[in-house]
Amino acid sequence: MKIIKPLHSLSIVLIAMLVSSCVPELSVRNTQQSIPNQFNTDSDTTNISNIQWGQYFDDAYLVALIDTALQNNQELNIFMREMEMLRNEVQIRKGEYLPFVDVGAGAGLEKPGKYTRAGAVEESLEIREGQDFPEPLGDFMVGAYASWEVDVWKKLRTAKKSALTRYLASIEGRNFLITNLVSEIARAYYELLALDRQLAIVQQNIGIQSNALQVVKVQKQSAKVTELAVKRFEAQLAGTRSLQFDISQKIVEVENEINFLVGRFPQPIQRALDSFEKAIPDSIQAGLPSQLLENRPDIRQAELQLAASKLDVQVAKANFYPRLEINAGLGYQAFNPKYLLETPESLMYGVAGDIVSPLVNRNAIKAFYKNANERQKQAAIEYEQTILNAYVEVANQIANIQNLRQSYRFKFEQVQRLNESIDISNNLFRSARADYMEVLLTQEDALETEFELVETKVAQLQAWVSIYRALGGGWK
Repeated sequence: MKIIKPLHSLSIVLIAMLVSSCVPELSVRNTQQSIPNQFNTDSDTTNISNIQWGQYFDDAYLVALIDTALQNNQELNIFMREMEMLRNEVQIRKGEYLPFVDVGAGAGLEKPGKYTRAGAVEESLEIREGQDFPEPLGDFMVGAYASWEVDVWKKLRTAKKSALTRYLASIEGRNFLITNLVSEIARAYYELLALDRQLAIVQQNIGIQSNALQVVKVQKQSAKVTELAVKRFEAQLAGTRSLQFDISQKIVEVENEINFLVGRFPQPIQRALDSFEKAIPDSIQAGLPSQLLENRPDIRQAELQLAASKLDVQVAKANFYPRLEINAGLGYQAFNPKYLLETPESLMYGVAGDIVSPLVNRNAIKAFYKNANERQKQAAIEYEQTILNAYVEVANQIANIQNLRQSYRFKFEQVQRLNESIDISNNLFRSARADYMEVLLTQEDALETEFELVETKVAQLQAWVSIYRALGGGWK
């Protein structure tokens, strides 16, 4: 059995340890981001992110879609496989600081040349012992071998801790993916309801414009208007009828977007039309900005990534230090199988220890160490950026909800006045006190404003979804 010999000269060990002690001094970057005390609102600690998504969205059809997506969404399932790989990485790192033990057996034959050193030794033995040396000489062996890198500087244990931290970060990454998935489905669902409402508005206006066209045709017969007025009303009606097919196409596309998120092939999406009239609360309970650090999975993920990067710096730094390796073996070895298990004659064992320190290839180790240090600084900046982004998202959505509430109030009033104007313009047109162009423009303005009202309403609903996501809701 081959046994690894220890270093023969203590001076070599001391020189290697002296060289390895010259480790470059690099400083890690600590986070410097301080979060404001509140969101420019009250300082109530009540936070809507603590509400489970099944209770936050009270639409049974929407809840069913989200529940199905959490089971079948391909992106989420792909990420789950990545998590399993990171989990296996933890086991790999754990195994590196434990002894490696192998069991093996071998057999061989050897016939040295007569004029070689081994041949000369055999011939001298034959002369001295008076018996022939076996030719060829067998070599049979069975035993166990162990090798172990003693984790003196805790490099291997730190690497395992880093892998574990990254696995925990992946769990937070999954939670953040769930938060976004819940938000995307809810936003698409409300967009679908808005398109349904717009389609109903178009169909209603088709009826209004058809009636107006009939009035114009009667007016033409009585020579009150010309053929031009008839053609303009017919053109307006054709444009409105065309609009309903554009909306129908958008409905199909949004339905298929939801189906894709749910992880199934295209099919009609069941929905509750009355959910579009959902009232948005006058005030949003956003809690305190400091709660984002606990509620936002992406912030916790960035924090864990930062912790892992700091551990990686320690691992990279430990590469400068000497490594202590221990190798051992125990087994049986004989030139004839019948003597293989003779104890203690055929018993063999050996133990050896090596201290190895980098001496020549230190530039590569320095570069690896510097890169680890730069990645730590990058992770610190990314952590600060994630906190800043989270705060900005919440602040934007709080302002958005407040502004949309006022916009919807005035837009609703505008729609009411224009609907009243349609009746007035029609009556004036019948009595020849208004031009047909006034009727056309009033109908076009009313249709456009009703569309804008629907868009404002869906923006309200989507802002209500976005503030829930921005505060860290949806993954619990």
